Amino acid sequence: MLYLSRKVHFSAAHSYRIEEWSEEQNRNVFGLCSNPNGHGHDYTMEVMVKGDLDETSGIVVNISEIDKVVKSFVQEELDGKFLNKEHPYFKENIPTTENIVTYIWNALDGKLDHCSLHHIRLYENDFLYSDKEASELVYLTRKYHFSTAHRLHSQQLSEEENFALFGKCNNAYGHGHNYYLEVTVSGKPDPVTGMIIDIAEMDRIVDDEIIRKFDHKHLNFDTEEFKELNPTSENMVVVIWNLLFPNLPNLFKIGLYETEKNYFEYYGPEKE
Repeated sequence: MLYLSRKVHFSAAHSYRIEEWSEEQNRNVFGLCSNPNGHGHDYTMEVMVKGDLDETSGIVVNISEIDKVVKSFVQEELDGKFLNKEHPYFKENIPTTENIVTYIWNALDGKLDHCSLHHIRLYENDFLYSDKEASELVYLTRKYHFSTAHRLHSQQLSEEENFALFGKCNNAYGHGHNYYLEVTVSGKPDPVTGMIIDIAEMDRIVDDEIIRKFDHKHLNFDTEEFKELNPTSENMVVVIWNLLFPNLPNLFKIGLYETEKNYFEYYGPEKE
């Protein structure tokens, strides 16, 4: 089985509102997204398909066949539209990222020849995206940024062993990174709000438990979590999971970019 993906772009406007609710209730639940006049995004959609290799042609499927189905669907139904006002489905269902990616999956599944749909990822912007596969679950990822310093040094190793293992990262004064943290939650979109989590509440939890503790700090000296624990990115993703999970029970994954080249993931102890 081989997997290949195709990227598609479209622009759309929408509003998160429940007309039966008061203005105050809409603002409390949806924040700025409740503006009745709407707001918009340049969406990026990645469509991944899977199939068997055709030994004669050397391909799974002609990319133009995927484009014909996917791009025509996007252009006809989503691109350039105010979704709440112009799309029948989103007149009845709030066009959250979770609901949009679910609708797209259901619309495209089974419509492709010579391959089958495997995964769809929909970016609302660089800091928020949603994923959908064949299960009922939807995944929502929020990206955060913090800057911090650390020294990679294990108290269980000698000075010589630490330097041999960590090199310049063992500098006694430490060094720093611009970390990008991805927090992924999973669930079924709420039939009323269209969300699997209150993003404002999620932002608050991550800010309280992670950003305020680590941002503009020296992990080895300024945090309780790493005073005795070597602040490698491997240890960091586990610590971050343990800090967030009690407050985010639908937490699915922690992703951490230490640099553009170094990325780490942790799915929690139950998925090891």
